[in-house]
Amino acid sequence: MTQLRIDNATARALWLTSHGLASAPTGPLDTIGVIRDLGFVQLDTIQVVSRAHHHILWSRNQNYREHMLEPLLREKRQVFEHYTHDASVLPMEFLPMWQRQFRRKKAEVGRSNWFGKHLDPDLIAHVIQRIRNEGALSTHDFETKVKGEKQMWSRPPHKMVLDYLWYAGELATSHREGFTKFYDLADRVFPQDQPEMNDQAQITALCQSALARLGFGTLGEIRKFWEACDVAEVKAWAQTADLVAAEVQGADGSWSATWATPDIETRIAGLKQPTSRLRILNPFDPAIRDRVRLARLFGFDYTVEMFVPAAKRQWGYYVFPLLEGSRFVGRIEAKGDRKRGTLTLTNFWTESDRLRTDKRKVKLEAELQRLAKLAGLEQVVWAAV
Repeated sequence: MTQLRIDNATARALWLTSHGLASAPTGPLDTIGVIRDLGFVQLDTIQVVSRAHHHILWSRNQNYREHMLEPLLREKRQVFEHYTHDASVLPMEFLPMWQRQFRRKKAEVGRSNWFGKHLDPDLIAHVIQRIRNEGALSTHDFETKVKGEKQMWSRPPHKMVLDYLWYAGELATSHREGFTKFYDLADRVFPQDQPEMNDQAQITALCQSALARLGFGTLGEIRKFWEACDVAEVKAWAQTADLVAAEVQGADGSWSATWATPDIETRIAGLKQPTSRLRILNPFDPAIRDRVRLARLFGFDYTVEMFVPAAKRQWGYYVFPLLEGSRFVGRIEAKGDRKRGTLTLTNFWTESDRLRTDKRKVKLEAELQRLAKLAGLEQVVWAAV
């Protein structure tokens, strides 16, 4: 039997289609549908232009606006917050396969030196009792302080307890005010009529749903999608799963082994040419989260440098990749100022000099104008030529 081979152009088109980036980001908006299709949307506190979760949703449909996510959490209870590779928002119907992740994170966090020394049983009981009696509370409703010398990422004991109980699934995010998280008892946030799944069924669901969203991937990439299974669990699943063995061509022409969904050939047959529209992606976009895979498929070397000392950065603190068609053509550094109503382009790089054309600058200006609308900004300022 001839093994399926997926050339690089097809692999790129598959990848962008799987991540909702192959078609123009227009048409009727279905925010929860976008979240379901992606599987998760990473949450992030940093607001350079618009926070990562808003930018990621906007990248799939530019009719999205920042106020549209909160009602799905607060009123409709269509999503919940928890930890994949990072804090994320997930569709509420994923709860049955997420029970093992609550257990895994509870054990992992509970035995860590970072949390463990702050997990006083009396404080845990006090926090739970207050929330039970008073309803959803934020960290600002408690008064414990960091003892001793404050260090980077230091948090007071009550914050450690709140986060521990949140990781464990005993508390859940009820809502947010601004970006401040309010914690409530999980059984007052999560629906109580969810079907039960045993642990093996959860592993199967997690792996299958990951591959369905990836289209193709190595076992390591399948595992990394949710970060809710270990290596041995994914390997054991693959031994009995309905998978298609394939080879995928990288940007450098090399071929590597991968696994694909059973319907991969149907997906390939239905592919359309990715839109030629220029897109400004967020640094935490799920399509580019795995930098190794990004480099292999697209030949694009990208690193988030916000935690790199300024003097050692190659590009900048918060740099946005530029996707055009099925290739990454450059990157920009931009900053939003909500008081002044401006979006300022501070740096603009292309992957080669020949890509720096007047036509591409016009495309970039149009996309900056659209991004400004997401953040409620009125004017785009080019500080970079």
